[in-house]
Amino acid sequence: MSGVLLTCHGGPEALVWRRDLPVPVPGPGQVLVRVLAAGVNNTDINTRIGWYSPDVTTATGAVDQDVEAGGWGGALTFPRIQGGDLCGKVVAVGPKTQRIQIGHRVTCPINLPRPVPGNPQGFIALGSEIDGAFAEYCLMEEGDLYDVSASPLSDIEIAAMPCAFGTAENLLVRASVTAGHKVLITGASGGVGLAAVKLAALRGAEVNGITAPAKADVVRDQGATHVLPRDATLPADTYDRIIDIVGGPAWPDLIRALKPGGQYAVSGAIAGPVVEMDLREVYLRDITIHGCTHQAPEVFGRLVGMINEGRVRPLISKTYALSEIAAAQDDFQSKRHPGKLVLIPAEEHT
Repeated sequence: MSGVLLTCHGGPEALVWRRDLPVPVPGPGQVLVRVLAAGVNNTDINTRIGWYSPDVTTATGAVDQDVEAGGWGGALTFPRIQGGDLCGKVVAVGPKTQRIQIGHRVTCPINLPRPVPGNPQGFIALGSEIDGAFAEYCLMEEGDLYDVSASPLSDIEIAAMPCAFGTAENLLVRASVTAGHKVLITGASGGVGLAAVKLAALRGAEVNGITAPAKADVVRDQGATHVLPRDATLPADTYDRIIDIVGGPAWPDLIRALKPGGQYAVSGAIAGPVVEMDLREVYLRDITIHGCTHQAPEVFGRLVGMINEGRVRPLISKTYALSEIAAAQDDFQSKRHPGKLVLIPAEEHT
């Protein structure tokens, strides 16, 4: 099969396009999925450059390319097929599979639950600890897959949803966002941010998004009531909930912008992972902070229900052949496009 191998931590040169990769064979409880489309995410780029290692990440997010343990779970096994966003069709099943059948269209969360004693929130990441969707075929455990055959969404739309919408839904669930809440969402024109805007609006919240002025209309179209520029001065004691995927130097202002008793949920740090905190502004105002990576199965299950009912759709800005992954990731990092970028196996791409 064809696919993209990550050969080491580094820049785009670490990605190698191959046409001679062996097709995996499903064992007991496993399923072979033909990849129909795969989304582009920060997670894949961060894993490629080794960003997840706290020992080598600076306040600005710069990374020492000699990092050895830069994957989600520490050191990666190279070569690795990345790709955390999967939409595919089941083409073979191993012994002892019961629920997923040949012909089903399937997807899965990027963070696959693997609880262990002492860590009930344990998980592995698709495309990090196991091979992912940046190839023609992907080998999955049956228990990790969700059937989306009934969804009216296209393969490309579904492939844009696991990471962005799964992360957004998890942030909103953890922060207990409900109707009537005044919610502020950073990075509101990106994949996760735009998904959070749409999902928060569906909950009946008053959505306020932060983005560049050129993308403000896109954010409003997805359900935001108010859109603020990135350099806006945030009013203190204003928001019930803040959903943050940006981090960086603006972080203290976000905490001050929460009402006393407010909740802050974070699942990203594209503006920098190291921030300054005045603990008095947290504990004296009874602020709750949620770090959000582990997703309970019911969170993604709720999202799949909305996908199958056609209640949510992602914004797709551009698609690429899988072999064009370097260009797709470059476009992604440039932030030129709102919403999602999606890779398609070469023979599927037109």
